[in-house]
This record gives sequence, C-alpha cells and structure tokens, in this order.
Amino acid sequence: MKIIRLSSSNKWQIKLLFIVVASIIIFLIMLFTNQLVNELVQREKESIQLFADVYRRYTSPNTNPEDLDFLVSKLSNLIKFPMIMTDENDNPIFPFESYTLNINFKPQWTTEQKRQYLKKMISDIKENYQPIIIYNENGEIFAKFYYSHSTLIDRLKYFPYIEFLVAFVFLLFAYTAFKNIKKNEESKLWVGMAKEAAHQLGTPLSSLLAWLEILNNNENPSISPGEIIDEMKQDVERLQIISERFSKIGSPAERKRENLVELLDKVINYFSKRIPHLGKKIEIVKNFPSSYIFADINPILFSWALENLLKNAFEAIESKEGKVTITINQTRKRIQILISDNGRGMTARQKRLAFVPGFTTKTRGWGIGLTFCKRIIEDYHDSKIYIKETAPGKGTTFAIELPNKFPQLQ
Repeated sequence: MKIIRLSSSNKWQIKLLFIVVASIIIFLIMLFTNQLVNELVQREKESIQLFADVYRRYTSPNTNPEDLDFLVSKLSNLIKFPMIMTDENDNPIFPFESYTLNINFKPQWTTEQKRQYLKKMISDIKENYQPIIIYNENGEIFAKFYYSHSTLIDRLKYFPYIEFLVAFVFLLFAYTAFKNIKKNEESKLWVGMAKEAAHQLGTPLSSLLAWLEILNNNENPSISPGEIIDEMKQDVERLQIISERFSKIGSPAERKRENLVELLDKVINYFSKRIPHLGKKIEIVKNFPSSYIFADINPILFSWALENLLKNAFEAIESKEGKVTITINQTRKRIQILISDNGRGMTARQKRLAFVPGFTTKTRGWGIGLTFCKRIIEDYHDSKIYIKETAPGKGTTFAIELPNKFPQLQ
C-alpha cells in the first residue's frame, strides 16, 4: 500500500483551489444578486412609468376625475419606493405631502426645511436615475417624477457581502474548532503511543530481568540454562516485534500474501499462555473454514490489530468464566474476521465513541487501542473495521473486512 503524504506545495495547491472555488461561488452569488436587483429596478421603473401615464391622463379635461382618483390611489399603494413630483424647474410641488410618496418628513420641520430636504433628495436621485417627464397637450413640460429604488434593493445589494462575511466567520470558527479537535486528538494519540510503548516494552523487559536474576542467583535449579535462554530468546523476539510495530506507524507498510489462519493461531497461542495470569477461565473458540485463507496484509501491523481486539475481548469479560469466539467468513470478494466476546458489552454512546482517540471505559485505559486498530486496518490495509453487534451485558462483536485478492488459493 502506498500512503499519500501531502507536501507543503500540495497543501498550498489545495488551499489555492479552495480559495478559487470559494471566489467563483461568491462571484456567481453576486452576479445573480446583481441581476435580481436590475430586474427589480426595472419593475419599479415600470411602476412609476405607469403611475406617470395615469397621472398624465388625470390632467386631461376629458377624463373622469373620479375614475383617475381611484387608479392613482391604488397605484400609490403599490409603490414602495420614494417618489417626488416637481415642476419643470425641478422644484417640489406644494403641498409636499400630496405630491410625494414614501418620504418621511419629521413632524417639527417647517415648510422650508421640507423643501430643502426634497431638493437634496432630488440631487442625489439624479446621480442614479433619470426622471420621468410628463408633457401637456402643447408639448410643454407639465411635471417631472423623480424616484429612487426601494429599501429592499438596498438590502439585496449588500446581501452578498453580508452572506460572505457570515460564511467567512462561520468557516473561520469551524476551521479553528476542527484544528483544535485534531490537535487534541493528535496529542492524545502521541501520549497514548508513548504509554503503549512503555506498557508493551515493560512485559518482556520485566521477564528478561527476572531471568537474569535467576541466572545470577541460580535460584531455580529445576530450570536448565538452556530453557532459560530459550525463554529469554522469546522475550527478545517480542521486543523486536514491538520495535518493528512502532517503526511501521507513520511509514508506508509493505503488504504481502499471508495465511490469516496461521497468523491468528500465533496471536491466539500468545494470549493462551497469558490467560491464566488474568485470573479467569476463558474459552477460545475458533471457527475457521479452512487451514489456508490468504490475504494481502502486513503481518506485523495486522497481528498488532488482532492482539488489541483480543485483549479488549478478554478484558471485557468481568466474570471468572467467559468465551471469546474468532470466526472467519469468506466469499470470492471479501474476507470477514469476527471477534466476539460475552463480556459487558457497550452502550450506544460507547459504541459511537469506541474508535475516538482517548475514549475508554477502563479505569486504567488510555483509549488508543481501537484507534490503532482503525488506523492499521483502514489506512494501511484499505479495509474496514467496525462494531457489528453489541449490547450492555451481552458482549461485543468486532468485524474486520478485507478484500479477497487470492480467491483462487482459498
């Protein structure tokens, strides 16, 4: 398996790609909003044009004033933007309240203050919109309608910027939160690795020290030096395995064809010798359909994952007697390994957090055993590990699913 590691240049390329994609999205949002604003402005212009046309008819002596009063009243209710009617010289027509729409005059203002306020508005409006001009029957300018856009358009104009700001703050918060979570998980993982290394090295080292003490003091003459050397050799081999395991973490792991049955037997035999020291009577049941089931694995790392799962299974059994069952199922496409115990089981919350670094239900646990398993199985073997079944008081079943790359050999 090849583990892909991102260089600094690759990371910057990904960041640049993210910025480009985000910029395109923002540009499209602004383009869409601008198009929407233009359509609304056009509709408002058509509304004021209709109002002006109706008003032009209002000035005709042949028009029924009651009908036009009704139309003007209805159209006025539909117009939601500022409108000012002036004479041909751009002077607001008095009384101002009757010839303006959606203009907020302060109650304390004098007539002159209102006039100056309207003139200032007209000057500002001229910068963006041309007035609609009404001509009388002689072709002379009868009145002008100055109008501006509604507050809705103002809001829409600023909406993309507000949206971008909110999205930026949210992404910044999310990035900071995820970075802190990742940093915390990595910290727990490194601390756990250090403790796990000390724990795994401690057992064979303690055993070696004990054998050296026996050799020095000749305390147990019933054990020959040759037997002691054989035991010490096993402890040294164990130390070598531990060293190789930790050296593989973080490095590309070479996989090869291995017999899973043989590998599982070695792990089971290793634990079988240590079960009596746990003060329990645990039956190990093997359900293997064949003596030769081959898989593409790294034996050093894969056996480590199996040891962690079996260790969890043994420790989950709180009674004096228990049973651990190891089953292999296979099809032409996949190989499934099931490790089941009849221990205390897990709650729904414990099941959900089981593979999270630092989470443990043990009083003396470090919460990295299953994290290692997940990384070994998924990252180094492109496979899958999950909790198949569990319930409080009914035990737990872990499942490992591997691709069957050698179906012709099974």
